Amino acid sequence: MKIESSACVRSRVLRARDIQLERYRPPKKNIYANSQMPPKLIRKHCAITAEGEKIPETAIQRLGLSARAHDRILKVSRTIADLEGAPSLAPKHPSEAIQYRTLDRTYWA
Repeated sequence: MKIESSACVRSRVLRARDIQLERYRPPKKNIYANSQMPPKLIRKHCAITAEGEKIPETAIQRLGLSARAHDRILKVSRTIADLEGAPSLAPKHPSEAIQYRTLDRTYWA
C-alpha cells in the first residue's frame, strides 16, 4: 500500500472538488458536489458498464440495501473516480464504495 503525504491527499481532494464544481456549474442550481446529485444527474454522471452495474446490484441483494443506498453507492463511486482523475466509472469504483458502505453498517449501525 502506497502511503501519501497529507499535502498529496489535499491536492487530490482539491482537484476532485474543482472537477465537481465544473461539472455542476450553472445552470444546475444549488449543486456543488456529487453528494447533492438528484436521480437524473446520477444516471448522467454515474453511468457504468453492464459489468460494473452487476457489482452494486449484487451488493443490494446480498446486503439487503435499498434503492436509495444504490444511488449513494453510485455517488460515492463518482467521487472515488474524481479523486483518481478518472473521467468515467470503472467496476473498481463501486466495489470500493460498497466496501465503505459495509464498514459504515458494521461499525456505526
